[in-house]
Order: sequence, then C-alpha cells, then structure tokens
Amino acid sequence: MEWIVGIDEVGRGALAGPVVVAAAMMPKGFVLRNCPPGKLKDSKKLSAKQREEWAKYFGANPGVEFAIARVYPRQIEKRNISRAANLAAERAFGRLAVAHNLKSNTAVFLDGGLFLGNDKGQRSKHGKTIIKGDEKISAIKIASIVAKVHRDDFMCRLAKSYPAYGFEVHKGYGTKVHRRALRKHGPSAVHRLTFVS
Repeated sequence: MEWIVGIDEVGRGALAGPVVVAAAMMPKGFVLRNCPPGKLKDSKKLSAKQREEWAKYFGANPGVEFAIARVYPRQIEKRNISRAANLAAERAFGRLAVAHNLKSNTAVFLDGGLFLGNDKGQRSKHGKTIIKGDEKISAIKIASIVAKVHRDDFMCRLAKSYPAYGFEVHKGYGTKVHRRALRKHGPSAVHRLTFVS
C-alpha cells in the first residue's frame, strides 16, 4: 500500500510552551467519509470546537495514523525556533516511520518552513516542503489540526501548574493579557526567555 504523510507544526510564535509537530499518514487515494460538519481545513481556519471534532474523528478513523513530537523552551533557545521545529518534524516522522515500517519512497509533504534533515540545516531528499501546504494537501491539514489540538490541551494542563499566566486562554501566545502577566510575575520555567526579553 502506498501512503501519503503530511507534517505541520504549531506554537512557533508562542512566548511559552513547546513547539509541537504532528505527522499524519493516510493511504494514497484515501477518502474521508462520515466527516464532522464543515470542510477539512487548516487548523487556523477552524474554531476550537471544529478542531476538537475533527481530532476525535481522526483518532477513531483506522485510515488515519499520526505521531506527535514536542520540543521544549530550553531546546528552542539552544537551537532557535526553526531548528527546534525541524527537530520535532524529524522525531514525529521517525515515530510514524518506525511504527508503520514506511518505505523510503513514501510521499512526505511538509508545510512551508519545515523540512526533514539534520540540525545543521541540511535537507533530506525524503520529504517535500510545500508553501501553504496546510491549504493544499489533506494530510498536512490533518497534521495541523492534530498538532493544534494536542498543543492546546498541553497548554491547558500547564495552566494548572502556572495559573498566573492564563495559558488556558491564550495558549502561550503574546496577547495583551499574557504580556501583562509577564510584567507582573516575570517569566516562568515554561517561557521562552529569548522570546520574552
């Protein structure tokens, strides 16, 4: 069977929390059936409720498989955000490839800005980066939704440990409320110090 893999990230511009990458896999020619209401779109174009519905649908659909990887603030600061996101892409794809014994000719598409390669920025022949891929390729759309729902859930869990920052509301992004909390309380252990300074 031939597979298509889509890879996308979320959390690149956040001031706190990890960058999260999902790799989603579906058989070539696979058709989504009995979907939630509304068209499959990039996660940014869906409401939180719609993303949750789609994520549940993917989790229950045997035709869709996915793997997730996170890179945390200290590693983001050490590597820079682009390298951190690409490291997460490598990890997510690697988990999917090992779990499903993917062949080297598997079609792999990454949303613009991501690539598979090493930490020095050397690109692998395995994988094609598509500008605005999250608007064009279903597997990338799926990855974007899975990554977004996963990261949002993770940030809501972090909010319980760091209640002063409102992570459950803004998910670590630089809103006025978040920046006000930073001025009042200073950065926490889960903030990206190079982003908030």
